[in-house]
This record gives sequence, C-alpha cells and structure tokens, in this order.
Amino acid sequence: MAWWGLLLYLLQLGSRRQLDYELDAADNPQLLPNLNRLTQTQMSTRPVHDTLDYFLGKVAMSGWEWLRRQMVQRTLRMKVFDAARLLGHVVVIIDATGVLCFDRRHCAHCLTQRHGNKVYYMHHVLEAKLLGPAGVVISLGSEFIDNALVQAKAGQSAAEVKQDCELKALARLLPRIREVLPQLTIVLALDNLYCCGTAFALAKQYRCSFVVTFKEGRTPALWQEYGALRAACPDNVVVQQWHGGRRQEFRWVRQLEHQDSEGRRWPLNALECRERTAAGEEHYFAWLTPLPVTAKSVAQLAEKGGRYRWKIENEGFNRQKNSDLNLEHVYSTDAEKWKAYYLLLQIAFVLTQLLERGSLLRRLAAGLGGGVGKVFGSLRNIVRRLLDSLRSVRWEESWFTPAAKLRISFDTS
Repeated sequence: MAWWGLLLYLLQLGSRRQLDYELDAADNPQLLPNLNRLTQTQMSTRPVHDTLDYFLGKVAMSGWEWLRRQMVQRTLRMKVFDAARLLGHVVVIIDATGVLCFDRRHCAHCLTQRHGNKVYYMHHVLEAKLLGPAGVVISLGSEFIDNALVQAKAGQSAAEVKQDCELKALARLLPRIREVLPQLTIVLALDNLYCCGTAFALAKQYRCSFVVTFKEGRTPALWQEYGALRAACPDNVVVQQWHGGRRQEFRWVRQLEHQDSEGRRWPLNALECRERTAAGEEHYFAWLTPLPVTAKSVAQLAEKGGRYRWKIENEGFNRQKNSDLNLEHVYSTDAEKWKAYYLLLQIAFVLTQLLERGSLLRRLAAGLGGGVGKVFGSLRNIVRRLLDSLRSVRWEESWFTPAAKLRISFDTS
C-alpha cells in the first residue's frame, strides 16, 4: 500500500482517481506481476484509490517521517551530497509555501487571511530541504503551519485567535532536523523573514550556522552601518568573470553587531554580490552570516549559502505545484490525511530526483546512443515510459538483483 501511494507521484498521475484508470490490471496483464516483484508481495488483485485513502487514515504520520529519515541518512552515508557542502557544512534550505486554500473553513485548524471582504482558509507547510549537487533538493523535514496548537481564549472567534506562523514552526522543525542529522555541521539558508534574534537564537540552540538574506527594511540600523563600513573597506572585493560574459563582484564587511529586540547581541559578517549578466541585466544580493567571510570563502557563501536558496522554490515548490505532481491538488479533505499525501509526495520526489539527475539514467542514455535529452526528449517522457513499462513489459527477477552494488552520482559540472 505504501508503494501504491508512492506510484501516485512517481508516475505523476495527478489525482487519486487516476490510479484506477491508469493502473487497471484487467487491461494490463503485466501490471500485477510487476507490482508484486516491486513490492515483494503475492497479491492477487491490485488496490483502488479509496483503499489507499483508507490505509493512510490508519498509518501514523511518524511512519512516513521515519521512512523519509531512512532515505536521507542512506544518501548521506553514500556521500551523495558532499559536493554541495559549504565550508564543510551540509546546507539545509528552509522556506514555507501554501498547500491548500479554500473559500470556506476546511477544518478547525485553518489559517485565515482576509482580502477585502473575502476570507480565505489555508494550510501552509515549512519545509527543510537538503541541498545536493546538480540542483537536487531533498526533503529533510516538514512542519505544518496551522492552528492545531493554538488555543482560543474565551470570547474569541476563530478569526481572532493569534495564528501559527513560520517562526513558531521553525522552533518545532529545528529539533527534528537535529534528530535526523545529530552530528553533522549544518548551515541554514534562510530568507529575510528569519533575519531576527528569534531565528538566530534557535539556530544557536540547535548548533546550526546560517546564511540569511540581508535587506534594509528588516534591519535598517544594521544596513546603514554596513553601507558606511563598506566604503571604509575598499580592499574587501573579489571579481569573477565567467565564460559567456557574466560578471560578479563580491564585497564584504566583517564583525558587524546586531542587537535584537530582547537586547541580545549577535556578531555577524555581511556580504553582497553585484551581478551583470551577458545580456546586460544587473542583480544585487546581500546576506548576513556568522561564518568567516574571506576572499577565498565569499563566492562560496554567496552561491551555496545565498543564491542556491531559490532552489527550494524552483526545484521544490514550483515544480511540485506546476507539474503532474500536483502539490496543491486536494488529495483528501480529511484534516490529517492530506498531510500524509504531502509526505508521500516528498518521499516520491526524492526517488524522482535520484532517477532524473543521477548517473544511472545518464549511463542508460549513453548506451542508447546519446544524452538524456536526446534519447528521452523530456522528463515527462521518462515518466510515461516508466508507466508503459509497468503495464506492458515483464520485469525480470534479475533486474532486482544486480551483480554489483551501484553507486548513484550527480553531474556537478
């Protein structure tokens, strides 16, 4: 049943009902034997989508979190992510996104947001993703942002209750990340929302460093101090000229001090990147970090700790929303089941990226006379071929017992 749920996303079927249509054993005689080989079972019939929904209602969320943790720790032992480390730290990107949105109350835990006279009822999630090479981002932890832990006071309506938020969710997420990665050095890649004493204190409590987006509006006094000191450090500059015409200029100032609203003092280093593309477009970025910033480390900090933070948005949320993974689809309206579907998607997406970006597919394509793009055309075509294979091709027992252990690596060029 777990595999049945994963296939919903691995084959990018888009909705639960498509399991019944696309994986009909009566019309596809190889389907059931192949499923039994894959899952190491001896089932005489295949389940239907309602069976999956019933099953997910009976399985604790901790079971899916355990499965994801085992997968992450296995890839770490294989040193899959070592090429993406930043100054010896594994990079964990943290960001939130909306998952469900309704025009009427979905459950007692909905977040609410008013636009004019209209109230929307939403569910968000705070994601921690492990950064790997070749654009890979693998789900490490998920903390659902809802009002399940918020207690209403007497006389308050649901809309008046102070709601859950990203910073509160971060306090719940970081200890779980530490459980998954108990001994590794971690650097958190954070957006400007987390440029505050609350987030800095949480990072310190759970032995994490950080690279956080630096903007004037969030810390105006620190921004003004940085501007003044930057002019006094003209030698703190590194220029990179890339093939194709892209140019980057990095500058930095060390040992700034930020005092938060509770009077805590945080020594921080600031760095910036001014970039001109080959087409003449100009971009500006700035970050704060307690990590050492030098001429040798500034480019790494800016790229792996700062610029790569967008990958959780692009490779993670955007792709999961705007493809047949269908992240925002209502797979279940049950207040707890939809969370299980969300975790199933994240687990399946780990396997999807290992397949798409890994060396095994590149070797297969090379054996067929070209690169992945030339042989398959698109990532969507790869998924369709997997679906056709599951339904029509007899999967041999020997395919599940390789003669030698296979190592998956990523192209970091």
